[in-house]
Amino acid sequence: MQVVTLAPGHQRARPPVPVRRRLRAGSRKNATDTAFREAGRVIRTVQLLRYLSDAPPRRRVTAATDKIEAFNGLSHWIGFGNGGVITDNDPVEQEKTTKFNALLTNAVIFHNALDIAEIVRQLQEEGWEIDPEDLAHISLYLSEHIGRFGEYSTHELGIQLAAYDPHLDVDFSPLRGDDPGTDGYGQAA
Repeated sequence: MQVVTLAPGHQRARPPVPVRRRLRAGSRKNATDTAFREAGRVIRTVQLLRYLSDAPPRRRVTAATDKIEAFNGLSHWIGFGNGGVITDNDPVEQEKTTKFNALLTNAVIFHNALDIAEIVRQLQEEGWEIDPEDLAHISLYLSEHIGRFGEYSTHELGIQLAAYDPHLDVDFSPLRGDDPGTDGYGQAA
């Protein structure tokens, strides 16, 4: 049997030819293939048992899945043409369509974030106390206020907008579990 080395001038290491052939064959009688398959099953079982027995990881996975599904729902809502089906067979055009849809989705999310920040500032000016826990539950994947088929004025295109102020005077440190001001993260950016 050969030894795998990275000698100068070689671009990559290659396992010995017989081992590659055996692994590619995928024969159920092959001991190496069987060992790898069983090791994979053990690892998968251990991960599933950890997931089922521990509530915090389940909550994190569920929350992440919910966010992804909300993003996908908004993206599907935005890409409504042709029922969301890309009819072009050209891979370049398919990629353009997908990227354009992602760009529009992210623009709507950014628009929602700006609107929410402005509303929070107005509420604070009126004397309301903003709880960071409440803000943590607000979704940026809102579409009810977007008029897909509305009238869009182009005379506003030349208007110079004021610079975006990302600062919110809300202390998010309790949500992170740290003390206010530690490492400069006491206030939201």
